[in-house]
Amino acid sequence: MTNPKNVLILGCGRSGTSIFGELFKHLSAYQYYSEPPFADLLTLNYDLPLAVKVPKESPEYLPTSGLSFPLDTFFEVVPGQTRVFWLVRHPLDTICSLKVGISRNWGHHPRPEDWQDWLSRSLVEQCAHHWNYINSVSFSIVENITSLVKFEDMITDPQAFAERVCDQTGLDKVRYHDEIETWAQRVQNTNNKDFVEAETSREYSTNDHQSRVGRWQENMTEEEVHQVLPIIADTAKKMGYAL
Repeated sequence: MTNPKNVLILGCGRSGTSIFGELFKHLSAYQYYSEPPFADLLTLNYDLPLAVKVPKESPEYLPTSGLSFPLDTFFEVVPGQTRVFWLVRHPLDTICSLKVGISRNWGHHPRPEDWQDWLSRSLVEQCAHHWNYINSVSFSIVENITSLVKFEDMITDPQAFAERVCDQTGLDKVRYHDEIETWAQRVQNTNNKDFVEAETSREYSTNDHQSRVGRWQENMTEEEVHQVLPIIADTAKKMGYAL
């Protein structure tokens, strides 16, 4: 297929959306933008299909409640069909990874409407509330139009993951095999010679864990796990995570 669909990548921060997005940075068939201000999308030349990760707020555009941008306007201004992907990661692993950003004045967006009410709670509870809000309230807005994909599947077999994504977007995975493989080689569960972290994730990285999948077992105490379970349990079950 010569005209693959546009791609919109959504999900909670620190769930792998950056490295997933950079798959499309590797694919010459796409023009890729990571967290652009929404207004910038209205000024693009759409000669190539668009791939965009989590557009940021623009003051002149009222965002859809639960998202950081106006969803209907996105579909109005971006020509052609768009495949929406929602990336989800195990809540306990995400909580560990969210700590840096949430500790910085709740630096992940969109913030829950009641985020300030949670500032007196522990950091892990704040992170749990953020994960739960994004994967329940925000997800519900696009649930009927999105393809749900998992961080763990991406990490376990990035080549197969990328090929499935190409099938859904209509991109010829045989023609772009080498570009897919270049991306897949850098997606690793542990730090090693092949691992290349997503550019926009580096500010939030910590060296306190060996593995990305299951890192909570290295980073969370039993008490912290018990603190967050009531916050995330229902949404985790809906997303297919048994806690």
